[in-house]
Amino acid sequence: MAENTLNIYEKKAEEMTRMNMIGKEAVFEQTDGGFLSLDADGVHYDRVKIVRLFPFSDADKYLSVREYEGDGREIGIIEDLDEMPEGSKQAIEHQLMLTYFTPVISKIFSIKDEYGYAYFHVMTDKGECRFAINMGSNAVSKLSDTRLIIMDVDENRFEIRDVESLSQKERRMLDMFL
Repeated sequence: MAENTLNIYEKKAEEMTRMNMIGKEAVFEQTDGGFLSLDADGVHYDRVKIVRLFPFSDADKYLSVREYEGDGREIGIIEDLDEMPEGSKQAIEHQLMLTYFTPVISKIFSIKDEYGYAYFHVMTDKGECRFAINMGSNAVSKLSDTRLIIMDVDENRFEIRDVESLSQKERRMLDMFL
């Protein structure tokens, strides 16, 4: 009995650690409902999600393809998005754009600190925006000496690609986060 249980766990561990690469033969398509489907190795998945394993350093390499339902079991990994056929590549890029929507902040009009929250009024590449962050959390992450990711209270991400490109006044407003 104990040996059978051990075999089950070994089999499950092997399944969980196996890396399946997804190649050019896989077909990704946008469904009528706007989701992403996959046909690979004779299996059809009505809906899959794509997760960037290196979202900031290598955004289009090593993409994890996962089942949408259940525990999000990994189906496989796309090593390089540029190697995929054009139709699949476009469908994947569309899904990634929705998942990783990250406006880039180009100007800071104001940052006000009130009651444990910082209220930002900024200009982004997507237009003017106002958002709030919780000062008690790790809402501002330094990706490098000059690059920041800011996550607001609704888990939306904003990026400052180069703090040095901001005016001295704008950098002073950011001082409490650096």
